Amino acid sequence: MEIILLQDIPKLGNKDDIIKVKRGYAVNYLIPKGLAIIATPSAKKALEEKLKQQSKKIEKARKEAEELLKKLKDIKLQIAVKAGEKGQIFGSVTNFQVADALKEKGFNIDRKQITIAEHIKQLGTYKANIKLFKDIEAEIELEVVAE
Repeated sequence: MEIILLQDIPKLGNKDDIIKVKRGYAVNYLIPKGLAIIATPSAKKALEEKLKQQSKKIEKARKEAEELLKKLKDIKLQIAVKAGEKGQIFGSVTNFQVADALKEKGFNIDRKQITIAEHIKQLGTYKANIKLFKDIEAEIELEVVAE
């Protein structure tokens, strides 16, 4: 079944994408929750017109994301946490802490855009991905140190 997404859904697609999903998933979950609509010919035509009008805004957002990507390329964040004697940290480093560290450096990035591939439970160096635009992602280096 073809649907049009009304908002970004991780691992499925971005807002205004036309995708195919199983009928039950669309009818029982996506459509009732207001996450998608059925991709009828009239809905596709309306989406096409909407995207045509938004193309300048989208291009501007893409350029801003590319500029931010250039600035983030060489960033290395240091996150200080409480740790035990063997380098084991209390709790784990989350995207909240990464977003706060980026804010201190002057970057206003929402925590929902940040993904950390592995659970950080030891001191050391790790990588985090920041989704800046639909297809633009920045990879930054995190250094977890003891307080």
